[in-house]
Amino acid sequence: MKKTLAEHLDPSNGPKRILSLDGGGIRGALTLGYLKKIETILRQKEKDPELLLCDHFDLIGGTSTGSIIATGLAIGMSVDDIVKMYMELGGKIFGKKHDWWKPWETLKFLKAGYDYSALESNLKKAFGDLTLGSDQIRTGLCIVAKRADTNSVWPLINHPNGKFFDSALGKNKNIHLWQAVRASSAAPTYFVPQLIDVGDGQRAAFVDGGVSMANNPALTLLMVATLNGFPFHWRMGEENLSIVSVGTGYSIFKKKTDEIEEAWLGTWAAAVPDMLMQDASWQNQIMLQWLSDSPTAHTIDMEIGNLKGDHIGGKPMLKYLRYNFPITENDLNGLGLGRSFDQKDVASITEMSNAENRELLYQIGTAASTSVLPVHFS
Repeated sequence: MKKTLAEHLDPSNGPKRILSLDGGGIRGALTLGYLKKIETILRQKEKDPELLLCDHFDLIGGTSTGSIIATGLAIGMSVDDIVKMYMELGGKIFGKKHDWWKPWETLKFLKAGYDYSALESNLKKAFGDLTLGSDQIRTGLCIVAKRADTNSVWPLINHPNGKFFDSALGKNKNIHLWQAVRASSAAPTYFVPQLIDVGDGQRAAFVDGGVSMANNPALTLLMVATLNGFPFHWRMGEENLSIVSVGTGYSIFKKKTDEIEEAWLGTWAAAVPDMLMQDASWQNQIMLQWLSDSPTAHTIDMEIGNLKGDHIGGKPMLKYLRYNFPITENDLNGLGLGRSFDQKDVASITEMSNAENRELLYQIGTAASTSVLPVHFS
């Protein structure tokens, strides 16, 4: 039987399941390959060919491109529906760059590389007039954005008992889904910030939620689900709470010491954001593996290992699954996609705005999803 929104949110209504989706620009197409496999496994498990991920998961959340996918899932779209939307959306979002050499475009280019109007108009088309308070959202939803004027991470949630949902503190229920997703996706240098009226005459300036520790939002979603300051109040415990976290692929740093020694300001400026985002994501993964006995546990390094047997408090506090793909020559060539990949391909695939790669990224995610096993969802 499909749950109502109230049943999904109710802490007393059975074990709770969270789906967390990373940011990563157009590489969200890779995420969709994994999600298709998860949806297929759950449909077979439940013997329901029409089952949607919003039927299974009680809270779906994402950052940046992950927020686009999460919102689509939460309003009842199938993965195939989102693949179709995403392929169309991706080509338009990253299709129109500002021309720095045109005098009337120079100022826009200095603020952001891409024209935000394509992103905005297509998000409006996808989500219409739906707001965070809409009864058409079928499960818990969390869109992670970063409020730049206060330097604070904002998990925008649809829980009716949220402090800022419908109170003197705020009316977040009136924020349009397209606005919230646009805010979460406003990556600095790619798109200009999103301004939103957050109540009491306040206008807040939001940028991409990935400009924080929450580009991988799994740990943030765990806090939203369990901390007293949020309204969910779900119980910890391996039998009570599970998190499925899906990435957008990641690069592997391989630099020679000579390259590091000769690096100049521009080199560091280009490299530091990815370094910090990866550090934040791995720190999320370390914490969640520390809290769980994960069957997908990744070896962190030679000292920490994969944290098997390491449990905060002496026992697993949740069930945790993490799916992601290392974008390297060897790993790509091991997928059996009928073509060979070189270092130039790796650089192209890891770039978050190469919209021409979106079909290829979906193929990569689909091929890599062999790591998603039915036993993980027993």
